[in-house]
Amino acid sequence: FVTLWGPLKELWETVDGAVLRRQPESVHLLDLQLKKHKPHFLSLYKNPPKSAEQREKVRKASTEGIAIQGQQGSRLLPEQLLSEAFILSDLFDIGELAALELLLAGEQQQPHFPGLTRGLVAVLLYWDGKLCLANSLRTLIQSRHGKTFTLDLSGELVALTTHFTDELMNQGLTKRLLTLVSEINVTREFERLQKERGLGNEKHRKEVSDLIKESRQALADSLFSWTCQSPLSKDDTLALIGHLETVTAQADGSLDSVNLALVMALLYCLDVSFVEQGTEDREDLIQALPMLTERQYVSAVHSRLMDGQPWKLPGLQAVCRLAWALSLRVLSQLPQGCALVEFTEADEALADQALLGDVFLFMKEGILGCESFAQEEFYIRRLHSLITDFLALMPMKVKQLRNRADEDARLVHMSLQMDSELPSSLRKDLDHLMILIGEFYSKDSFGLELGLEFWCPTESLQHTSLQGSYLGMALQRPPHKQVVLSKFVRQMGDLLPATLYIPYLRMLKGLANGPQCAHYSFSLLKTNGATHSDNIQGVSGSPVSWEHFFHSLMLYHENLRRDFPNPDAAHYRHPPLRGITQRELDGLTSFLQLLTTIITWSENARLALCEHPQWTPVVVMLGLLQCSIPPILKAELLHCLAAFGKSPEIAASLWQSLEYTQILQTVRAPGQRQAAGIEVELSEIESSCEEYPLTRGFCHLISTLVESSLPVNLGAGLRVPGFQPYLNFLRDSVFLPFPTRAYRRPAEKWEVADAVLEVFHKLLRDYEPQPSDFVQEMVELQGEQVTAHKPPGHSIMFHLLNDSPMLALCLSLLEEGVRQLDTYAPFPGKKLLESAVLHCLCLLDLALQKEVVFMDLLRESQASMLVSPLEQLLQGVSPQTRRADHIVNIARYLYHSSSNPEAAFQSAKILRRIANYPNIQTRLVGDFTHDQSVSDKLMAGFVECLDSEEAEEGTENGDDSQPQKNVARIRHETQIHMLNLLITSLELKTPNLALYLLGYEVKKPVSSTNLQDPGVLGCPRSCLHAILSLLQRGTEKRSGPVLTQQAPHLAELCYQVIYQLCACPDTSGPTMRYLRTSQDFLFSHLQHLPFILPSNQIAALSQMSWLMKTAAIELRVTSLNRQRSHTQRLVSLLLDDQPHTQHTADGESGMEEETRSVSGFLHFDTVSKVRRKLLSVLDAIDFSQDMPELLQLDFFERAQIEQVISNCEHVNEQGHTVCNVKLLHRVLVAEVNALQGMAAIGQRPLLMEEVNSILQQVVERNRVRRSLSAKRHALRSWRSLVETLLTTCPADLIPADDRQLIIRDLLLDLHDKVLSEDAAGELMPIVAGAVFTLTAHLSQSVLSEQQQGAGLEVSSGFASIANSALHLILRKLLDFILCTGGGYQRLRAHLYGSLLYYLQIAQKPEEPDTLQTAGKAMWERLTAPEDGFSKLQRENLAIIESYGRALMEVVCRDACDGHEISRMLALAVLDRILSIDRQNQWLVYLCNSGYLRSLVESLRQDDAALQSLLTPQPPLLKPLYIYESKMALLTRVAKTGQGAVELLRCGLVAQLIECQVFDMVPDSDAHRVMRDPSGFIPSPMDRYRQILLPTLRLFQVILTSTTMNHQQGAAQVLQWLIVHADTIQSLLRCQELSMGALQELSLLTGIISKTALPGALETGGEVNSAAIMEFQGHINRFQRLCLSLLGRLAGSEQERLLKQAEVAAPGDSAERREEMEVAMQQVRANIMEYCQTLLLQSSAQAQFSICLFSPSGSEPAGRDGGRTDLSSTLPSMAYSRAPSLGLVLYLLKNSAADFFRFHQSHRQSLGKLQSLDQLPPEELKELCQGLVSGPGGVEKISSVQRSLLAKRRLVQLINNRAKLLALCSYVIETCLFVLWRHLEYYLLHCTPTDPKDSLMPGASLYRSRLTDDSFGGLQASGGRCLGLSRVSQQDLDLLKSDMAAGFGEALQRKLLEVEGLYSQVRSRYTFIQALVRRIRGLLRQPKS
Repeated sequence: FVTLWGPLKELWETVDGAVLRRQPESVHLLDLQLKKHKPHFLSLYKNPPKSAEQREKVRKASTEGIAIQGQQGSRLLPEQLLSEAFILSDLFDIGELAALELLLAGEQQQPHFPGLTRGLVAVLLYWDGKLCLANSLRTLIQSRHGKTFTLDLSGELVALTTHFTDELMNQGLTKRLLTLVSEINVTREFERLQKERGLGNEKHRKEVSDLIKESRQALADSLFSWTCQSPLSKDDTLALIGHLETVTAQADGSLDSVNLALVMALLYCLDVSFVEQGTEDREDLIQALPMLTERQYVSAVHSRLMDGQPWKLPGLQAVCRLAWALSLRVLSQLPQGCALVEFTEADEALADQALLGDVFLFMKEGILGCESFAQEEFYIRRLHSLITDFLALMPMKVKQLRNRADEDARLVHMSLQMDSELPSSLRKDLDHLMILIGEFYSKDSFGLELGLEFWCPTESLQHTSLQGSYLGMALQRPPHKQVVLSKFVRQMGDLLPATLYIPYLRMLKGLANGPQCAHYSFSLLKTNGATHSDNIQGVSGSPVSWEHFFHSLMLYHENLRRDFPNPDAAHYRHPPLRGITQRELDGLTSFLQLLTTIITWSENARLALCEHPQWTPVVVMLGLLQCSIPPILKAELLHCLAAFGKSPEIAASLWQSLEYTQILQTVRAPGQRQAAGIEVELSEIESSCEEYPLTRGFCHLISTLVESSLPVNLGAGLRVPGFQPYLNFLRDSVFLPFPTRAYRRPAEKWEVADAVLEVFHKLLRDYEPQPSDFVQEMVELQGEQVTAHKPPGHSIMFHLLNDSPMLALCLSLLEEGVRQLDTYAPFPGKKLLESAVLHCLCLLDLALQKEVVFMDLLRESQASMLVSPLEQLLQGVSPQTRRADHIVNIARYLYHSSSNPEAAFQSAKILRRIANYPNIQTRLVGDFTHDQSVSDKLMAGFVECLDSEEAEEGTENGDDSQPQKNVARIRHETQIHMLNLLITSLELKTPNLALYLLGYEVKKPVSSTNLQDPGVLGCPRSCLHAILSLLQRGTEKRSGPVLTQQAPHLAELCYQVIYQLCACPDTSGPTMRYLRTSQDFLFSHLQHLPFILPSNQIAALSQMSWLMKTAAIELRVTSLNRQRSHTQRLVSLLLDDQPHTQHTADGESGMEEETRSVSGFLHFDTVSKVRRKLLSVLDAIDFSQDMPELLQLDFFERAQIEQVISNCEHVNEQGHTVCNVKLLHRVLVAEVNALQGMAAIGQRPLLMEEVNSILQQVVERNRVRRSLSAKRHALRSWRSLVETLLTTCPADLIPADDRQLIIRDLLLDLHDKVLSEDAAGELMPIVAGAVFTLTAHLSQSVLSEQQQGAGLEVSSGFASIANSALHLILRKLLDFILCTGGGYQRLRAHLYGSLLYYLQIAQKPEEPDTLQTAGKAMWERLTAPEDGFSKLQRENLAIIESYGRALMEVVCRDACDGHEISRMLALAVLDRILSIDRQNQWLVYLCNSGYLRSLVESLRQDDAALQSLLTPQPPLLKPLYIYESKMALLTRVAKTGQGAVELLRCGLVAQLIECQVFDMVPDSDAHRVMRDPSGFIPSPMDRYRQILLPTLRLFQVILTSTTMNHQQGAAQVLQWLIVHADTIQSLLRCQELSMGALQELSLLTGIISKTALPGALETGGEVNSAAIMEFQGHINRFQRLCLSLLGRLAGSEQERLLKQAEVAAPGDSAERREEMEVAMQQVRANIMEYCQTLLLQSSAQAQFSICLFSPSGSEPAGRDGGRTDLSSTLPSMAYSRAPSLGLVLYLLKNSAADFFRFHQSHRQSLGKLQSLDQLPPEELKELCQGLVSGPGGVEKISSVQRSLLAKRRLVQLINNRAKLLALCSYVIETCLFVLWRHLEYYLLHCTPTDPKDSLMPGASLYRSRLTDDSFGGLQASGGRCLGLSRVSQQDLDLLKSDMAAGFGEALQRKLLEVEGLYSQVRSRYTFIQALVRRIRGLLRQPKS
């Protein structure tokens, strides 16, 4: 296979990369490519030959298949393809296999060429391959070292290319090139192609012809580049001359660019002028020059050129002869030239021959006439040296020419006098020479200013007007050549014959082109006039001087003004043209052009001439414009005035003069019948001539003047002042009629349009809508009020925002433009049409840009103007096509981006502005897709712009000196606009433009799209493909994606588009599938992270952010879809710290791999770890940010400037707040301009300097803001990627030990970065968030690891992560907390959260209570080794304490005030630390620093907030959460005795007594309706409990902790109980015993049992008796309520409640039921404890004890405790007070039964826990059900998770049962005691009374007892029983018999068994036994 395209493309890319782009390490690649392609270069353009065997092979491909390079196996090809291959093979005469390969390549490349078949693409590729080869050759030759230019390449590269090209040259490259140039011919090729249908649409034809032309050009350029650098051999030179002999010219007499290159090649061949320049390598170059070293060379060339045989182009022959003559002249002056005398003598003769051949004429027409001449700097330099050498080296020849011209002039003069015809022998050589010089130097596209060589600065020294920069040059003597040339310019002007006047002026015009040249020519014309000014006639001697010229102008003006006709006279239309003859006209035109050139370049000349008192050029010219002179001259005058108008100083006065002379009539004289001035000339003279020079000149003048100043009060006094009449004229008389006028020169049509549109563009560009524009202002005119004109920009806006003729014309111009461009044919005025179209697009863009402000101001002003938004007008119907296709037309310019980058750029800008309107998007999609062919073209246009290879990210200020750079920058900007368009559109609803452009379904649901590679299933190449191919370039190399380096901003936007596609739910599925399967996009890009761009850090960060966000989505999606391998690849790429072996494909690293693996085998430690990818990305985010320092101002007030700056701020597209620098600049400059007075004018430069420094500062501030926001964005993305990795990826992808190490690394690195000195505060919150997540995961990971591997070895510390690492993390975390200082409180919330998670690691997990442990001796427990938990906890505490007061201060301060969440977390942290702080250092600090007191006192302030919470619809729950956190902390404090005492001292209880919230019990039923459906907001009753319960718990803890000062605590709590007694009693009476109510009761009864005791009052000191009475009443009431509660809970109530709970919430019944059981047992235990305490407190002996229970032994039957079964003989009132003793017995029985039930269940659960692995799955599921919410939740859990959950649930069950057992045994013990005490009293000490006694005595006794403060047992008589008056004997007997029956053998046995099972281990052994014995004794005792 010989490939004709692919490898050649690669070759060109390599050459281009090495030579032009200077890519690193490219020399090696270039060397490989050159070796590979040498045969291609040697047989340049020779095609592989056809052969029979190839033909056979190809023919069989359809049946047997054929092997294709780069693919395995053979492939069958369709017949159609093969027949096309044969056609192609015949067409280009290439081998059949090569043809086949071309076709296959064409098929593959087809998506890049929409609308072409594979055959047509193959034609393009064939020629593209040829072009690549030719370009490579040219570039290689250009890189050689030589005499003309250098590319500054490395020596190694130059040596390589020089050696290679020398070999080619020796093999006959020149002749091959010349043959090819003459062989290849576009028309011939086209005929061949046409015959075989090898040409497609216009675009294809254009592309093919361009490729053919370009490859011919490149071949010719290769030869030219060679001769520039190195000489050709003799044969090659002769061959070149031979080729040139046969060259012909084009139709207009000029050479085509290919032949021009060859002519220039020969001229460089014959060039020896470089010998005179003393460069360092001059000697080597002379040695290499065959002219000096080879005699044969000179003789051969000489004889060939002297040969009389005429060439096809005699002028060309003349040029070559002249060049040779000059070379011989140089040789004759060199020492080496002596040997060549015979040849050098002939130089004169050669020169004469050249002159006879009209050499200068040919140079002007043939060489300068060629378009490509001005585009090649070295052509220009060579021609310059040719002209100047002739003038300098052959002065005698020049003199001869001058004499000959003088002679001719005399002859002409005579023949004119005698009216005979002109002599035939006239030669015009000098004319031609002068005109050539004028033409040549007047174009200076490279800014070389070569014409300076003609000016010698010596004579100008006396002129002070010269700038200092030129003085330096005059000090050295100018070179001889310069002196000769300047003499030539001066002498030619002396005594100038009339025939030479115009050529001389034209020469001067050329030589005045450039800033310095203009200055010199100005001086020349000045001095010429000055020397002869003493002349008597007053007319200067030299006709070439200012004096002479302006004098003549004035005379013309005088003469013509005299016959200035009366405008009303009839003969005005045919003015007499006497006065100016054609020759005078030409002379005037030439001089005006010279004047224009000089003043265009030199401002000094402009001002000097304008202010000259005698000449007054501006006035004279304006005067002449009013006279009747030909339009051509008027146009020149206008151009000249425009040049004057470039200076703002002149422009202002010029406006006034223009208005005064009424060139455009703006004021109508009363009674004047018709218009005058330019309007008439346009409509009557120019239109009938069909030429419009005057109109164009006028437009040009206005355009120039508008730029420097717009006069507001122009024409004041005579008319309404302002610019309006001019605008009306331009719009109504020039612009609107332009399409309908007739034009003799077709191109002029577009010249007119372009000139007038340029004015509109400038006016609109400088217009800023102001509120004043919308107010009707009046001006006074000749005594009456008329409305003033608006600014011209306003008027243009108004016309563009209405359906006006102007807008319609602009749009039809756009339509015509795109239609013309679509033909791809050249036509006259094409450039101007493109320029006019560009102005139209700019107008639309500016209107769209300014319309928002414009319309806002209009609305506010309430003016009566009507406007429509432009984007809506653009949707109107076009009159030409009858379709709404304006926007489509605008978009079609994108299709021509290759030829018109600026139009494409403006088009993209307009589309992007329109895309912001969502309602238009949907219509646009319809318009774009309405017609399939248009749709394809639009898509192709968008894609082409994005694909553009030439685009380059330029610097902000585009220097126009390099048009190529500029175009590249424009292309880049176009891409940026298009990506922004996509980004904006993607945020709008579907269908939108972006979806259509990116190739998604617009007609069907977006998510049903199936994205394919371009070309697959007919899928066109969409913008998505373009974006991906932009990003994918270079991903396979080491250096990573090229785009991120070359065009950072573009890359950032590309990544953003991809992210948006992945993030949007509709597009996410198709996009991610496509990226994953077809592109492997994420992996290939992530492996190159981090992107480091020192030059553009912001862009690099943004690129990474979008990429990481996309990666996070991908990880989440692949995890959800269980695509493990994908997830695994990405996870390991991001997290691994083992080096990957990547990039072996390059062939670079293959070797290293092998050696490394060997070394790895020998010493296995050498493979160092690499940094984890995630960490290196973090490294790339620089946390430090240099802030701009404050402004140092001398003039402005800083505060005001800051105010102005903040007023100029706005939010840009990226969402950053930035300052609008342009606006600020305007504001400041306006401020400076407003200053008045001389002082201000003097200080103006200083002020402007300060303005500049302010602007720079603001730019810097903007940069800092952008930089910070980019860093924030990057950090956020990094964080989301990390969090996704840790949370959503399957846990088993990262093993636990790795996971912990990864988190450790991330945490330590994050902290290191954020704790560095200069880390920016703005980044801290994100870091804190990340730290929080990471710590949470660390804690989770460690805990789950411990649960799985339950055994903890003490040695390795903790889990997989070493203790030292954990300590390090803790230290950093605390450092971070401290470094945030006073501010950043919200940020610390995250850190406190992290700290809590961290401390949780050392928290011991819940262990099952097996009821055995207590058996161990105390000693064993003390000496047991410390477990891992306590060790870690101890070390943690040590670290925390090492931070001392500083840390305590911060945490305590946060706990006391600030943001709610931080407060809660700070409180939690305090709580946590206090719980592990054994030394109580923190507690001491809390107490001593007053924080504890302030916390306690804050409870009082919380009261109001808490009360508001109890309303049915609470405002916020925040206060509740804070309150709960506070109470939790206080409870923690109260757990130590010291803390509890402190709390009491701080007045905790007193604060709580004052809180009224406790009395606001909500009505439980009323708010059932208001329940929050989500269940998140608790009901009012629940909220009340959330307030009450913490308080009760706190009291309970205080009561338990204050053992020493028990009395004090109890008294205070009792006081609280009494203050809120009503509430508490209502709670005790509670009817609905729900879960919450039971919790309340269990806590309340607990508190009451410890406080509501008779003794409590004694501590109160001297309290008056009334208070004591009241207290006593409350206490009694509490006692009664508690006892009645016992009655409710002991009986059958319990079962009913548990049933009820099950019905209420069946879902979570198991746990609920357990909690309720515990709560009930707790209440019973509390009440029994209370009874016991009361009994014990009243007296130590039974006989003095009080009685709590009535002497009735029957067990309760109903739900009212013991009410129904008391005998009815007693008054019920007396008994209703006290429950019966039977209740206690009943409780005893139930508790015993419960105990066995619980014991059984406890044993079972223990058994299950020990054999967890053997449990059947059903049971596991059942166990998990309690902990997993939601149906089907258990199914989703993995088996490992399941057994962990089951274990947790079992531990929970076991501990719950253990608690119940403890409570039961306690209840049993207390019941027995109470029973014994009562029975002892009733059966032994009680004296029964007679029922007949009155009740009073007892009552009075009772009252007297209460007043007795001793409250002791002094009276031993009856009435001790609470509320019992008398007990009869009958009662006691009944009691005894009931009890004996109840307390039977069975019960006794059970009780003893309980003791055996439980009490041995747990509590007082044999206590039950003793009590049972005593009770049995009492009951058996005989009646007394």
